[in-house]
Amino acid sequence: MKVWKCIIALLTLILINILAWHLVYRWDMTDDNRYSISQPTKNLLKSLDKPLEITILLEGELNAGFNRLKKSTLEIIDEFKVYATIHSKHAANEIEQIPLEPTVIHERTHKGKITQTTIYPYALVRYGERTKIVSLLKNQRGLSGEENLNNSIENLEYAFSEAIRQLTQTKIEKVAFLEGHGELTEPYVYDITQSLAEYYQVDRGVLSNETGQLDDYKVVIIADPQHPFSEIDKYILDQYVMQGGRILWVINGVQFSEDLLSSQGNTPIIALDLNINDLLFRYGVRINPVLVQDLQCLLVPVDVSNNPSQSNWQPIPWTFAPLLLTSQSSPITCNIPQVSATMVSAIDFVGGNDGLHKDILLATSTASKLTTAPAHVDLSLGIDNENEFQYAYIPIAASIEGSFQSLYTHLLPPEEVVQKAPLIKQSKPTKQIVIATGSAIRNEWSEGAPVPLGYDRYTQMQFGNRDFIINAILYLSDDQGWIQLRKKDFSLRLINDQRAQQTHIIAQMISISIPLALLALAGIIIMQIRKRHNIKTCDEKI
Repeated sequence: MKVWKCIIALLTLILINILAWHLVYRWDMTDDNRYSISQPTKNLLKSLDKPLEITILLEGELNAGFNRLKKSTLEIIDEFKVYATIHSKHAANEIEQIPLEPTVIHERTHKGKITQTTIYPYALVRYGERTKIVSLLKNQRGLSGEENLNNSIENLEYAFSEAIRQLTQTKIEKVAFLEGHGELTEPYVYDITQSLAEYYQVDRGVLSNETGQLDDYKVVIIADPQHPFSEIDKYILDQYVMQGGRILWVINGVQFSEDLLSSQGNTPIIALDLNINDLLFRYGVRINPVLVQDLQCLLVPVDVSNNPSQSNWQPIPWTFAPLLLTSQSSPITCNIPQVSATMVSAIDFVGGNDGLHKDILLATSTASKLTTAPAHVDLSLGIDNENEFQYAYIPIAASIEGSFQSLYTHLLPPEEVVQKAPLIKQSKPTKQIVIATGSAIRNEWSEGAPVPLGYDRYTQMQFGNRDFIINAILYLSDDQGWIQLRKKDFSLRLINDQRAQQTHIIAQMISISIPLALLALAGIIIMQIRKRHNIKTCDEKI
């Protein structure tokens, strides 16, 4: 009987091991589900027909923070291995073969000595003959090292998934910059065009009078137009939206002279009429003919000397160049630094019961001011009265998602338009983004070369313009919810150094005092036992 019980127990153990080998189940018990990956990522990994190779370059003498980043990277790769064949390795020697910008860490030791360590926070993802570089570190100015590392860990799944998606992509989607209305020319969108070329085929072109010409494009970008749209153009754009098309509107509400502003330091401003107010109003948004001023703004060099022969350049805050706050609740703008802009207008939401979902992406600070056109802007004017900056969180950019109503529901199409399909009055579920400043997408030029988008040459700071525009277009073209991975939020549990020191002292006192107390107690007990034993011995002798 005992033999049969042993055999049954052995067979049961074998069966359990077989099931455990083939059936993998993981239970994430963390509050923020940091060890779980999303369903789109799982589906992507399951669709791979070839092994994936991931090489981690984050090596060397790492501090506690970067060790945590490396550990999280290994953990996300282990999660990926459940759903796909992945070969991972560490190979710091491959750094020499690929031009990568290192990260230099300066730390102060307990003895006060400053040490310097160079690391490469990257990973290489290979699929077949194609390779993609994944940056593991997201470094945002103004945040602490711990906060940047936490944001980087939150971004790991999205970074790796996006790299794998690009490597396995067989069809390249197309986006287009619209021309014909005084939009920014190619040199002034050079930086963002080059960045988008990693994801899309980027075209430029003028609209004809035929509907359906935009159907092949996933996103249409309208970058800072200066001339009115014709009724034909409006109709074609409207029907493109009705077909499920997505548009990135980058439009100013006012018009000004850049030549006067640069040469004389001042310019008049007037309302910019592009003949699309009714179209945008139908889509649930309005761009107001105002200029926004903000105390949270860029510094610009100004000659404050009254002597023409001796210049005295001093940095002054230019309130017409606000540093815009990014919404941390949107996957488009979360973990993105401030966006720099100049000559900014404001937007309003309209049509409260239109069933559209609207999110603010960019806004001013809590100390803002509105100047209604027509008006006059003078670069030399400083901040006269801070009490005038009474507005807070003025919306500058927003996303709108849902089913849109056509402007031409109760209007006749233009007679000149070539109608290739019947009029559509209600759109498929789609989405649009409106940005009330052309400067958000415009790069400058210096010494014959384009300046990186969002880079301020005077302060040498890099703002979040490029990431914002790229994420905006990725969001518009996203049908499977990939961009939502950027919103993954891990709780940041920072160590309170003062409290940790106090706890350390208390722990030391406890660790020292308790053994001493136990030793003293044991001594007392032994002495009492010996004393009683001696008394008993004496009594027996007597």
